Amino acid sequence: MKKIISVLLCITLILVSFSACGENPSPTPSKVNAKNLMSDISPKSVEKSDDLIEGNNAFYDFTVSFFKENQVNGDNVLISPLSVLCALSMTANGAENDTLKEMEETFGLSASEMNKYLYSYISSLEQGEKFSLKLANSLWITNDEAFKVNNDFLQINADYHSPQMYSVDFNSADTVKDMNNWVKKNTDGMIPSIIDEPLPDYTLMCLMNALAFEAEWANVYEEYAVHKDTFYARNGESQNVDFMYGEEYNYLCDSDSTGFLKYYAGAKYAFAAVLPNENIKLEDYIKNLTGDKIAKLLNSVKSEKVITSIPKFEYDYTADITEMLQNMGIKTAFDSNNAELTGIGTWENGNLYIGKVLHKTYISVAEKGTKAGAVTAEILNGATAMPEKPHEVYLDRPFMYMIIDCENNIPFFIGTVTSVEG
Repeated sequence: MKKIISVLLCITLILVSFSACGENPSPTPSKVNAKNLMSDISPKSVEKSDDLIEGNNAFYDFTVSFFKENQVNGDNVLISPLSVLCALSMTANGAENDTLKEMEETFGLSASEMNKYLYSYISSLEQGEKFSLKLANSLWITNDEAFKVNNDFLQINADYHSPQMYSVDFNSADTVKDMNNWVKKNTDGMIPSIIDEPLPDYTLMCLMNALAFEAEWANVYEEYAVHKDTFYARNGESQNVDFMYGEEYNYLCDSDSTGFLKYYAGAKYAFAAVLPNENIKLEDYIKNLTGDKIAKLLNSVKSEKVITSIPKFEYDYTADITEMLQNMGIKTAFDSNNAELTGIGTWENGNLYIGKVLHKTYISVAEKGTKAGAVTAEILNGATAMPEKPHEVYLDRPFMYMIIDCENNIPFFIGTVTSVEG
C-alpha cells in the first residue's frame, strides 16, 4: 500500500545593504573564500522559557498579520511565520532605537524575549523515524575590510539561533552559487535556489533561514479511497482532480467554519484543515481572522467523527515580503537614511539598512512509499463521543490549512488552496 507524505519547505532571506555616502568605493577583489566564522565563536548556554504562553500568543498575532498581507490576488499561498521570525529575530539583535522599537512592536515581544521564545520553542519540537522538522540559519558576511561586524551581534545569534556564519565576497558569482547550494542542502533539494539574479550593489550581509518538514500520515489512505472528483476553484473553474477520502475523529468548528485535524505519524504534528461556511468566501473569512480566533479554533478540537476529503496538491510560493513587513510596522529598518542597525556592524562608506526580504516555500501532499503506522488508540477513544450522524468536511472548494505542532498548537506553516496544482 501507499503512504501519504507531506513535504513543506521554506527559505527566508534578508538582504542587508548599505546606502553609500559620497562616491562609490571600488569593489573588493573577486575571490571565493567562504571562511566559517563559527570557528571563532563558541555558543554560550542560555536558559529556556518556563512558560511559552505569552510567546505563543504573540506568534498567533504575527502569523495572522503576515498571512493577511500575503492575500493579494487570490492565488494559492503558503507561508512560514516561524521561518520569517527566525530571520527577523537575528536581524533585531543588531537594531537600535526606533528601528528596534518597530520590530518589537511587530513581534509582540522584545528582541530578547523573542530570542528566548524561539530558542525554547524550537528546542521543544520533536523528531521521529517517520516525521522530521529541520531548521537551519546562516549569516553570510562580506569580507570587505571596510565593514566591521560586531562580535556581540555574532555572539547573541550564535547563542540563540546557532547560525552557520560565512565570510564571503558578494561580488563573486561563486558566492551566489554557495548560498543556493546551502539552500538546496538544507531543504533536501526541494528548493534548489533562493537567489536567481545578481545581488544588489553593496550587499554586505545576508541572513537566511531554512525550514523543512516531512512526515507520513498516521492513518494512510488505501488505494480505493483515492479517486477523481470536482474541486470548485476560486475563479469559477471546475477541476477534475484526485481526492483522498477518509474518516477522522478530531473535529474543528467555529461560527464561520468547519474543519478537522489529520495527524502525522507519532501524533506530534498535524494537518489542520479549515473550510469556511458555504455562504462565506475564503478571502472574507481570512479578513476576519485574528490570532485569538486561530488559537481558540485549534484549542477546541472535539473527539467526533468526521467524513473527510483532501485534494492531492503540490505547489511552490515565492514572495518579496519587503512591503508586507513595512505594512505590518517595520518601516525604519528599510530606510537607507534612518535605519539604525549599527548593532550589526559599521561600514566606513555608509549606513546599514535592510534592502529586501524574500520568502520561498514548497508543499507536496501526495501518495508515495509504503503504509505508515496508525494511531489506533486515539481513534478508539474518540469513538465513545461519536454523534449519531458524523460530520462531513469535504475540501472541494477554496480552504485554509495549517501544519501545527500538537503540543503548543502553533501553526509553523499556514496556507490556502484556491485551485488545485500538481
